[in-house]
Amino acid sequence: MKTLMLGVLSVVILALTLSAEAHTDEYFESVQAPHGGQLRMTGPYHMELLAKDGELTVYVTDHADNVIGVDGGLAKATVETGSNRTQVHLHPVGGNILKGTGTFSLTPSTVVIVFMKLPNQDGYAARFMPLKPKGEQGEKAPSHTDDAGPHHHHHSPKH
Repeated sequence: MKTLMLGVLSVVILALTLSAEAHTDEYFESVQAPHGGQLRMTGPYHMELLAKDGELTVYVTDHADNVIGVDGGLAKATVETGSNRTQVHLHPVGGNILKGTGTFSLTPSTVVIVFMKLPNQDGYAARFMPLKPKGEQGEKAPSHTDDAGPHHHHHSPKH
């Protein structure tokens, strides 16, 4: 019996961490980003992405919205629209701003993954959907709970 309980517990804990992350994205969509972009949390930072066709700008702050200097930092973005994938290198342009240009166009289904590495810090990544319509649930990132082995819910005859 004990092993079963452990399995159930770990699934519950996993579900909690997944929903906690999902809430942060929704929370950020409900607040106005300082520069009108899309906000995401990654590690100790908030990243705000402003995306236009061919140009990306990322603003970096801490959780208290203090500016984080990005001088000497490196960042790159992967812009994915359907099967098109474009790499954009982002460079510090002063203060807490990273900017980069590339050949890409944005659609509501475009996903932009920004990876940032600041001097003497770990690297962090954040996933944005800059043109996703507000209030509409975009496709959720695939959850890893689906491949956790045998499914236990098909033996109840009530459904």
